[in-house]
Amino acid sequence: MKKKHQISFLLSLLLLSATGLAAQDGGQLIGQVVDDTAEPIVAANVYWLGTNIHTSSGEKGEFAIEHLGAHHRLVVSCAGFVADTIDISHDTKQRRIMLQSIVMDHVEVIGFRKGRSKLRLSIENREQISEGELIRAACCNLGESFTTNPSVDVSTTDAATGTKQIKLLGLSGKYVQMQTENIPGFRGISAPYSLGYIPGAWIQSIQVSKGAASVKNGFESMTGQINVEYKKPNVDRYFEGNAYLDQGLRAELNLAGNYQFGDRWSTALLAHVEDRSMAHDANHDTFVDMPMMRQYNVMNRWTYRSARNIIQSGFLYLYENRRAGQYGHHTEALATPYLIGIKTHRGEAFVKAAHILDPDRGSSIALIVDGSKQQLDAGYGHKVFEMGQDNLYTSLLFETQPNEQHALSTGLSWQYDHYDGQHRLEQTALGPLTTNRYNESVPGAYFQYTYTPVPQLAVLGGIRADHSNLHGTFVTPRFHIRYNPSSAVSLRLSAGKGYRTHGILVENNHLLASGREIVIHEGADKLQEASWNYGISVGLDIPVGGSKKVELNAEYYYTDFDKRVVIDMDSHPHELHFYGMAGSSYSHTFQIDASYTLLRGLDLMAAFRLSDVRNTIGGRLRSEPLTSRYKALLTASYKTPLRLWQGDVTFSLNGSGRMPDPYTLTNGASSWDSSYGTYPLVSAQITRFFPQWSAYVGGENLTNYRQPNPIVNAQDPWSKAFDSTMVWGPTDGIMVYAGIRFNLFD
Repeated sequence: MKKKHQISFLLSLLLLSATGLAAQDGGQLIGQVVDDTAEPIVAANVYWLGTNIHTSSGEKGEFAIEHLGAHHRLVVSCAGFVADTIDISHDTKQRRIMLQSIVMDHVEVIGFRKGRSKLRLSIENREQISEGELIRAACCNLGESFTTNPSVDVSTTDAATGTKQIKLLGLSGKYVQMQTENIPGFRGISAPYSLGYIPGAWIQSIQVSKGAASVKNGFESMTGQINVEYKKPNVDRYFEGNAYLDQGLRAELNLAGNYQFGDRWSTALLAHVEDRSMAHDANHDTFVDMPMMRQYNVMNRWTYRSARNIIQSGFLYLYENRRAGQYGHHTEALATPYLIGIKTHRGEAFVKAAHILDPDRGSSIALIVDGSKQQLDAGYGHKVFEMGQDNLYTSLLFETQPNEQHALSTGLSWQYDHYDGQHRLEQTALGPLTTNRYNESVPGAYFQYTYTPVPQLAVLGGIRADHSNLHGTFVTPRFHIRYNPSSAVSLRLSAGKGYRTHGILVENNHLLASGREIVIHEGADKLQEASWNYGISVGLDIPVGGSKKVELNAEYYYTDFDKRVVIDMDSHPHELHFYGMAGSSYSHTFQIDASYTLLRGLDLMAAFRLSDVRNTIGGRLRSEPLTSRYKALLTASYKTPLRLWQGDVTFSLNGSGRMPDPYTLTNGASSWDSSYGTYPLVSAQITRFFPQWSAYVGGENLTNYRQPNPIVNAQDPWSKAFDSTMVWGPTDGIMVYAGIRFNLFD
């Protein structure tokens, strides 16, 4: 065996000699690093003592490093081995170095896995986004956490307020059930701005489920669920932070830490401060490109854990003040500038308690109680929207799994919302205010059964019945099948129904920033929307030489509405109509994506999505405006050995779409084009890791592409021709940022 290793070493040296002859002539040392059994050591650090000249060993333990005449002490180290410092004479050209293994009583193995992963054994079509994926971009908040994700889009819906929304399966984020730790949240008045309410540094992971999700957490999932998991207190000690600054002088500071009280109690405190006080107006239309904002956000949570009981509780408080409008260039000459102010106070508290009844049968009972109170005070010029929302959600669940073939989950729930506020929809400073007060109470019950006759096949059926004081009793069925004929193939089918109450002003108050007149047709406000969703997805692991593989996913989803509120931007150029659907409304979405590790540390992902979203608008079935027909995405992430450096690049090609019908100006020209074209976006980031901290620098929209004049008639914002909703692309140009992350106990 020893002779075999010696031959292998000689062959490696010959190979290095053949490929690096010129380098040797220039003064290089080549060699191989092996362990005490003569096996090659991969990714060993090799450097000259007292210099920054370093390299690392390859797959066969081979290395090549410049030979410095003034330095002759070579340091070789690798995790799990005793480091060695070797004297190397100047005339030495080849050297084999053996490191001794470290013998320990116990070993903790730490590995890295991909930040975005498909959960192959999940019955639902679900993907997991971990912290490893989130650090690939700035990810200052939840809305910026999907930059590298092929399924979820985040776009600006109003150029004056900077309001953003997500899109899943081609449809607006209001049809996605947003959850925090499996608690439905950020509904109603929080919906327009909620993507900025969750700091990215607080997020432990995100789960994205497409199509008809589980009935366990409610009836509101119509295109899918997005669940956010916060950092927990009952883990290893941490005190970490993140400081961020970009060229627009947006500054952020995040701090998070936990503490253990004995074996059972633990607590965590998370704090977030964000400030953007400088007005930026790159296109000189007098309107700021991004709202000026200040936000304070704090959360404290506690966990109690014993052999059979788990209790989690906590509270959070948020204050946010947004200012937008005519704060930009040359506004000092304006007699009555158009100003926008939006203040938010939000408090929330929750308790989750679970008791394990029978650990052998997987039987447990759990209680969830969550209450929130939010006050939103917004002024759009002379328009006013002031609204308070009180929400209470409670759920009692029982789950059991008597054997591997059968699993049962059942429970009761109650969701209550109370709205109390006032509004003025006209641009008159002394106009009357209209009171808006109502509540919705929805108690319900669900039953869900999972049958797994063999490990390769799982069938899940769920049904729930709810009763709303506004809409009466309604039933929500959901159905899923997962089939894995082999470990490399997964097939899923799903079907189910979803419901939601559409509060027009509550959910769309940001549209008051536009000059369009709001016209709400009879029966449209608080209409209960309903839709069916059908989906099929296939996952394949395709071997590509050796141990490498391509992870391929293809999926198709069809969402068909029975009832829907139509937001009509076409019928009149200076009016915004809301009315109940009278005709068809649907979405077809096809997506394919592939992930592949090209080289050690180099991960690639490519995706393409095609969407056909149509709605009956003004009596005609038409493509939904401001919705791109397709999107292509390519991401690359490279980590150097031992993860000292990481580089990430994301390229997206956003497809064309239809604009709302334009009108003719007095000079005979069109107010805007009838469609918009394809545009590219590029972002990149480089991170340098140190033992307990890291530094990163990056840039967004590196092509500096921006939509020309996203605000229509910005010179006369007090008129009905003023429109800030014609947004289909980026409203601000290139943005360079830098930051530092640290963890004292990492």
